[in-house]
Amino acid sequence: MFRSLSPGAIGVKVNNLAEGLQLAARHGFEGYHFGIGEAAQLGAAQTADLAAAHQVRLAAWGFPVNFRGSEADWHRDLEALPALAQVAGELGVRRTATWIMPCSDELTYEENFSFHATRLKPAVAILAEEGIHLGLEYIGPKTLWSSKKYPFAHTMEQMGELCRAAGPNVGFLLDAWHWYAAGETIADLERLSPQQAVDVHVNDAPDLPREQQVDNVRTLPGETGVIDIAGFLQTLKKIGYDGPVMVEPFSEKVRQLPPEEACAATAAALQKVWQQAGL
Repeated sequence: MFRSLSPGAIGVKVNNLAEGLQLAARHGFEGYHFGIGEAAQLGAAQTADLAAAHQVRLAAWGFPVNFRGSEADWHRDLEALPALAQVAGELGVRRTATWIMPCSDELTYEENFSFHATRLKPAVAILAEEGIHLGLEYIGPKTLWSSKKYPFAHTMEQMGELCRAAGPNVGFLLDAWHWYAAGETIADLERLSPQQAVDVHVNDAPDLPREQQVDNVRTLPGETGVIDIAGFLQTLKKIGYDGPVMVEPFSEKVRQLPPEEACAATAAALQKVWQQAGL
């Protein structure tokens, strides 16, 4: 496992890949979550050279297909995906991930499952041509999945069913906060194979009852101790996960910091839980 920076996840805006890599390098991050669209514009060779120059590993990229929107948008993005996947393959970065909304006012669970499987399968097949794995993130808090008429997949078990329906190269984006919010345990993580863990997020939760936790109100990892982040990371290492770990705190306190201070605080928090986990 290695520590990775995603500036947007901590409220920091960067103008380009080079600027982001510089931030990561200055603050001791080993990896960087990047945009595959910009990498494609630069070309694989220039993108790889930038990463090498800053001695930062390209970690993972956001899934570039708007499968939630209109059929026209979905088809447009599917048409563009092979070229993007090829760039990722040339870079050797075979991890991409996205989140799944855990509820709907229009679609029943079964209808929503069918919708997602239908929309994801063609993209997953394209990714498979380059050996790329897609990670799906389940959203765990009850305050969100119960907020609409029809709850949808919001646990590891439920999301695992969608992963299997979407394709053999589909696994999880594992987020410590959602793992906690879903009421899951170390034993749930121990049942996973390393291939099922595609990307990892860590953060902590306010000191509130689990059922009152709100998705976009979190803290830096290790800040409150509500989540057993050390156990979470130790178990991922135990099952053989060797990918990136990034921080996604949705913290207003961090968002208000100047960019350098926000990155420094994030790096320090991640390093702290890294040491607590004995990594």
